[in-house]
Amino acid sequence: MENRDQKSIEFRDVAFRLADGRPLVSHLSLEIYRGETLVLLGRSGCGKTTTLKLINRLLDPTEGEVRVEGKPTTDWEPIHLRRRIGYVIQEIGLFPHFTVAENVGLVPRLEGWEEGRIHSRTHELLEMVGLDPRKFAGRYPQELSGGQRQRVGVARALAADPPILLLDEPFGALDPITRREIQQEFRGLQRKLRKTAVFVTHDVQEAFLLASRIGLLKDGRLVLLGAAGELLSSEEPEARAFAACLQELREPPRQS
Repeated sequence: MENRDQKSIEFRDVAFRLADGRPLVSHLSLEIYRGETLVLLGRSGCGKTTTLKLINRLLDPTEGEVRVEGKPTTDWEPIHLRRRIGYVIQEIGLFPHFTVAENVGLVPRLEGWEEGRIHSRTHELLEMVGLDPRKFAGRYPQELSGGQRQRVGVARALAADPPILLLDEPFGALDPITRREIQQEFRGLQRKLRKTAVFVTHDVQEAFLLASRIGLLKDGRLVLLGAAGELLSSEEPEARAFAACLQELREPPRQS
């Protein structure tokens, strides 16, 4: 359950433009509350990933202000900010020459944790994401399935216990059955840990499964922000298009 009294992330009339002046995000204003999962939903190229990168200072706003834990991102030292934010991407980005345990323990090691604490945390997280540390801690990424690598990616993002998680279409490359399993596992994990999570997807089913609220983007602008039911009842054309997709997915196939 999110805490509406505590804002974790704020966008204050934010824009991001390329060097040629083309806007990727325009007039973006929203508040993300501590402990909620905000899903940024939209078509490819609508500004979802740009919005995510503005939170951890992979990009800085051209106009307006992004605030994390009450402080403008431009006032944060970038490395310190990113170590307070777990980041999970579709490509996962595990280091191939590191074992699973070394990948998961990377940020705690950079933070100067002592080895016994890193070992305990790594084993705790592997168990939490459904990987037996006795079997998987010493393996290398190439020895894992796609679903197992994605679980390691989630464990690594959680390793230093960051208050914020950013997830950029993290399950998009998985087969449908594995994807559904990991979605359910992530939902259970989030109910337990109550991190502030910002989750990017173009999959409306995934958005409805995981979101506390949905932020619908179109052409770099936020056209709807609210609970899943608000998307279904909205007259906004983009919301109606996604609602129609969901309805089609739910309808049984017609007999020929």
